[in-house]
Amino acid sequence: MDRSVARNLRLGVVTALGVVALVGCGSGGPDDAGGSAAFPELRGPYLGQGRPGSVPEVFAPGIVSTGLAERDVAVMPDGSEMYFGVTLGRSGTATIVGTRMVDGRWTRPEVVPWANDPRQLNLEPHISPDGSRLLFISNRPRQAGDYGAGAVEAEEDIWVMDRDGDGWGRPYNLGPPVNTEGAEYFPSTTLDGTLYFTRRLPGERVEALYRARLVDGRYAEPERLPEQVNGSPTQFNACVAPDESFVIVCGLGRDDSFGSVDYYVSFRSADDSWVGPINLGELINSRGGEEYSPSMTADGSILFFMATRPQLGEARLTLDRLHEMNRRPQGWVSDIYWVDASFIDSLRPEREVPAEPAG
Repeated sequence: MDRSVARNLRLGVVTALGVVALVGCGSGGPDDAGGSAAFPELRGPYLGQGRPGSVPEVFAPGIVSTGLAERDVAVMPDGSEMYFGVTLGRSGTATIVGTRMVDGRWTRPEVVPWANDPRQLNLEPHISPDGSRLLFISNRPRQAGDYGAGAVEAEEDIWVMDRDGDGWGRPYNLGPPVNTEGAEYFPSTTLDGTLYFTRRLPGERVEALYRARLVDGRYAEPERLPEQVNGSPTQFNACVAPDESFVIVCGLGRDDSFGSVDYYVSFRSADDSWVGPINLGELINSRGGEEYSPSMTADGSILFFMATRPQLGEARLTLDRLHEMNRRPQGWVSDIYWVDASFIDSLRPEREVPAEPAG
């Protein structure tokens, strides 16, 4: 696959639906984060949305999921602070939006100050399960000044911010051996700090998934994960379970795919052996849609995922209707969904029990 095509595919900036997204002029409905009406009073974890059931639902419609292309959810362990990514059509513009509870009430989502340079790509936030670090990807200069404003690097690196009181410290480049002259992106960590990420080395045409163990506070040399994880013609954007019992992978080009890119799961055993990849099925993957950004809560109980699931209906198209569809979720572009994650373990294959010896 051509490098630029692969990059745009996993970023979601060039899709059949994304091209149409440029038709509209608004960012959301009257109560969404980009609207002009007063922001509604939202209280309780997860923007006051309660908890998801066994059937995926659009997350926070009109607040988080709007007419923009949203993806990449990161949540503090207590559910009181949330970040998500937004991409804009064919421009390649990508940034991170944040919201938190203040005095029990959620703030209006806003672009975070450390990701507000339109010339840069800033995306894929991830909060470690213990809430101590926020990782994200950026192509800002590796020797950054004020948040790395201005020029960009050729490839993305993984960047980190450490928790500082009730906020975050300054971003810093994770550095080698994780970051290389190639592209590293979509960080995801376990309870013990192990880092899963995607890498595309210089001169390579496809991405592969890697793992780096945290040893004495520093990351060891990353290892490429086995074929039971890297089992698709192209794979990227892996989300590891907090206890490392499985990893959800975005795979392209497999015979059992429901659409362009599907979510797959690979299960890990205590001896570090793997089984997979196994398609997550029609509950999560849609026919003709695209799915390429999974994440989980710190306790592993909730799965967030990005998907394009347009609900266009059969009404006659008019210009007013095109604008309306571009201001709501399930219009032309990607939205964030969430679902109870307990179904995942039911997909784990039963281990064969050795037969009793004859006689």
